[in-house]
Amino acid sequence: MKVAILGAGGQLAHDLVECMGDWDLAPLRHSDLDVCNHQAVRTRLAEARTEVVINTTAFHRVDDCETEWEKAFLVNAHAVRNLALVCRDLGAVLVHLSTDYVFGGEKRTPYSEDDLPRPLSAYGVSKLAGEHFVRVLCPDSLVVRTSGLYGIAGSSGKGGNFVETMIRLAEAGKPIRVVDDQDLAPTYAADLAAGIKEMLMKRGRGLYHMTNSGSCSWFEFARAIFDMTGLHVDLSPTSTAAYGLRARRPSYSVMSQERAVALGLKRLRPWPEALRAYLLQRAMPKHLGPLPNPGGSQHAS
Repeated sequence: MKVAILGAGGQLAHDLVECMGDWDLAPLRHSDLDVCNHQAVRTRLAEARTEVVINTTAFHRVDDCETEWEKAFLVNAHAVRNLALVCRDLGAVLVHLSTDYVFGGEKRTPYSEDDLPRPLSAYGVSKLAGEHFVRVLCPDSLVVRTSGLYGIAGSSGKGGNFVETMIRLAEAGKPIRVVDDQDLAPTYAADLAAGIKEMLMKRGRGLYHMTNSGSCSWFEFARAIFDMTGLHVDLSPTSTAAYGLRARRPSYSVMSQERAVALGLKRLRPWPEALRAYLLQRAMPKHLGPLPNPGGSQHAS
């Protein structure tokens, strides 16, 4: 199976490459293919006779999207529309990654795929628009929503990921304030990559939620990071309002995995187990790769 992975410089794409090493992969970075160059996208994917396109590209600096909304829609919606049309014309499967930020946070039980989105930010609106383009224009497609993603390759657009940011601040000896009024399910990129591969093997189509199991606030996530690493920090909770961010975030964005389970996938392991695996992996020599995922989806990422 010929698979193009767009956004190959990012943390999820890195783990997809590791996980799908036995498939015929073409990892494409921004320098290889700009998703906003619509003709180049069509030409490159057609010449490669691509059968599956996994789109991990996004403009995901949430607060910057509030002022750079045109760029957000260019990357997260218009480029995705073009990808959907190209994949439809080529007869290729399009796998598109989306976000929990399409929800408004009004619930206090996990969101299902049937719940009505209500994005609060330009980022969330642009990602929801991209979802609609994929599902309307490319019937042979898979949209996967996830949340709180972190992976061994870091996130080039954000200068690391939440775990690495917390460790860096702790090692610098700085007081750390983390919001305690946003609940989510932090997700390990290696586990998500394994789930996406399994979903493709089971011919999953449509919209699915995929995150590590359980939920926590960002503050609770930070506390678990420090507990597991043994770092002693001046950590205290704060509110989203006190933090003064430009973009509004959902206060609750935990998502149900029931549709994936109904397809025959195992639930991704609980987020504390995934975090522990990540912390062990980052301490290992790079050539050894990630750890196995006991009790979750099988992977070799």
